[in-house]
Amino acid sequence: MCVNGEESAFGDAEDNSGGAGGQRRRWLKIAGCALAGALVLGAGGAGWAFWRLNDNIRSVDINSALGDNRPAKAQSSAEPSTSASASPLPSGALNILVLGSDSRSGKENAELGGGGESSGARSDTAMVVHIDEGRTGATVVSIPRDTLVTRPSCPLESGGSTAVAYNVMFNTAYAVGGPVCAVKTVESMTDVRMDHYIEIDFAGFAKLVDALGGVTVTTDEDIDDEDSHLTLEAGTHHLDGEQALALARTRHGIGDGSDLGRIGLQQKLVKSLLDQISSTDLLTNPAQLYRAADAVTGSLTTDTGLDSLTELVTLGESLQGLSSTATKTVMMPVVTASYDRNRVVADEPEASELWESLK
Repeated sequence: MCVNGEESAFGDAEDNSGGAGGQRRRWLKIAGCALAGALVLGAGGAGWAFWRLNDNIRSVDINSALGDNRPAKAQSSAEPSTSASASPLPSGALNILVLGSDSRSGKENAELGGGGESSGARSDTAMVVHIDEGRTGATVVSIPRDTLVTRPSCPLESGGSTAVAYNVMFNTAYAVGGPVCAVKTVESMTDVRMDHYIEIDFAGFAKLVDALGGVTVTTDEDIDDEDSHLTLEAGTHHLDGEQALALARTRHGIGDGSDLGRIGLQQKLVKSLLDQISSTDLLTNPAQLYRAADAVTGSLTTDTGLDSLTELVTLGESLQGLSSTATKTVMMPVVTASYDRNRVVADEPEASELWESLK
């Protein structure tokens, strides 16, 4: 997604686009471009590539798990948009919960992020991406994982349900109940319906950065974080995938060591990654294009409404009119918890007003 630097909850994002409309379109259409690139390899290769990329995507049927006891879907008055060579594209408002996690157990995730077994999975990054009706504007809201929330009772895949829990960290929702509980917790705390769910794992993110040839990031302060194993002097650095992932996970080596500082780094990294995508002409290099598309799709878990290349490409095409200058990045308003200085709670009424504006 195309985002700028973090602003106050209702402030305009800083315009550092530099042709970012093109950046956004390229980023959102990576999966679609993969099909064109695959065709260059020949009909047989294209069929195999489509099957491989499509089969990469994992999905969870969140709608069936949660049923009807959810916030209402947004009512749309926008007419579907059309293109000269395609069926009408959807144009209604959308809310998408995006998580960065180490949920897929295995050697790579364990080495990169301490993923371990799936029962120990965590959601290190959480963003609610709100796309305005007409799909020409968007707001990306970061939720600090250290936010204390009331976690609702969530259905479990094995049967039964979790108990309601009070004053627990936001990221425990994913740990105890996976994507379904993460979505239910976000909907409970925001009263906003999540239309889609996208999860990106550690290993896939690192592979994507490597497939793009690394990413150049400028840091404002020295970083020395034993937990993320990253040491950088203030300045400009070209990072490989493992280093970029470490930057996204860094918190103890900057500022006050809280999750709030990490959110700032993540937003800086996303912008730098978009710049790298924009400067890399993937269509002229089918092999690199396939590696990037394979990394993207291989890192995804989605809801069943986005679990195919066709659905992902349709979403990307519907967002072609969305530019970075019309996209705001904000953090959910929070304050330090009075009973635990290492945790935060929603700052009211500002937090509720922000969520209300996304309905």
